[in-house]
Amino acid sequence: MTQNSNIEVNYKNKKRYNYARRPIRQPMFIVWLIWFLSKMLLIGKKYKIEKVGMDGLKPPYMILSAHQFFIDFELTALITTPHRVNNVVALDGFYRRPWLMELIGAIGTRKYITDLALIKSIYHVLKRGDVLCMYPEARYSPCGITSYMPDSMGALVKRAKVPVVTIVHHGNHLHSPFWAFRKKRKVPLHTVATLSLTPEQIERMSVAEINEHLKKALQYDEYKYQKGNNILITEPYRAEGLHKILYQCPHCMKETMASEGTHIFCTSCGKKWELCENGDLKATEGETEFSHVPDWFLWEREQVKTEIERGEYSFSDDVDVYTQPRCWKFDHIGPGKITHDEENGFILTGHYRGADYRTQRLPIQNNSLHIEYDWVYVKPEDCFEISVDNDSFYCYPTKKNVITKLAFATEILYERAMQKKNTTAKV
Repeated sequence: MTQNSNIEVNYKNKKRYNYARRPIRQPMFIVWLIWFLSKMLLIGKKYKIEKVGMDGLKPPYMILSAHQFFIDFELTALITTPHRVNNVVALDGFYRRPWLMELIGAIGTRKYITDLALIKSIYHVLKRGDVLCMYPEARYSPCGITSYMPDSMGALVKRAKVPVVTIVHHGNHLHSPFWAFRKKRKVPLHTVATLSLTPEQIERMSVAEINEHLKKALQYDEYKYQKGNNILITEPYRAEGLHKILYQCPHCMKETMASEGTHIFCTSCGKKWELCENGDLKATEGETEFSHVPDWFLWEREQVKTEIERGEYSFSDDVDVYTQPRCWKFDHIGPGKITHDEENGFILTGHYRGADYRTQRLPIQNNSLHIEYDWVYVKPEDCFEISVDNDSFYCYPTKKNVITKLAFATEILYERAMQKKNTTAKV
């Protein structure tokens, strides 16, 4: 079997979702219905929306928004009304309701694949004079800081030649942290929408300059925002789930963290830290290695990078696999085995309906990894997704608390693969 040879799952129903269909134009009653429902969902929450440089801005234009939790969509809808909008939405968002998603103008895609149909749909929306909204991070931010954003964003903007609005949300992660979204916190929300690039500016800039500009415009740090605005989170459960992103102990270096109440602690050495009301971390005894949550998170990423550079990184596990070849349901295809390393990337194998299947994604094919903590659609456990052109595999690992590290490794291996490719091209 050759490297990167894939064998499809032996489904009884071979039909797949048709990405090539052009997105419909939102009916005006849908525009106002979304505005109304967004208003209703925000009742009881303190929020502020600020627009910078957007006076008189009319479609077509593109929105690039930071992504912290579902509430992002509600706040963005208040910004775009009364303009018609087409949102780029991952296929899992179409689950059981493709007709509704299509009615509201959603453009379906799978995460972290090269989707030419999506590119055509984006330009189709802009050409007919509407708003195109997308979330380049392609997943909720695990740690309340900007996640990976692809360089393809600059090329897309350069070719589109329409104004670009960037939206940064503040407070959304603190209100609904991805690692513990079921228990909300009382936090004020502040969304800032900025006209970041005009067609004239885009014309003068290179793709690399556009990428640099947009990545800077979409930078955020929720914990700095919390301290800078004197926001106190007093809920007694505020640290529960924090170990999902802070999985490695900086004291004994073991990946054995847990959390409860207002504390995060290591089950190996016993060291404990409190997540204070102002968002700081403080060791209950001894040195506080990291007082800033993102600093701990980024330190872990460097640990993974070092492990990869030493040639010591590899991952293998038994996984319970669900797939989404279509929209209406997730297929449970049972147990599988997965490996991840620098040479082969992800290899997922299994057996379903009397036949073997095999899916491989090389490091250069995955610039990031879609992870879910306590996922709501299938079963409330942590999982990660590997997508190919016509299928998505949701893998529930046997090993505990590994998906954050897998996401780090995926991004680092992609960066190394791209560096190798660019170096080879110059020779």
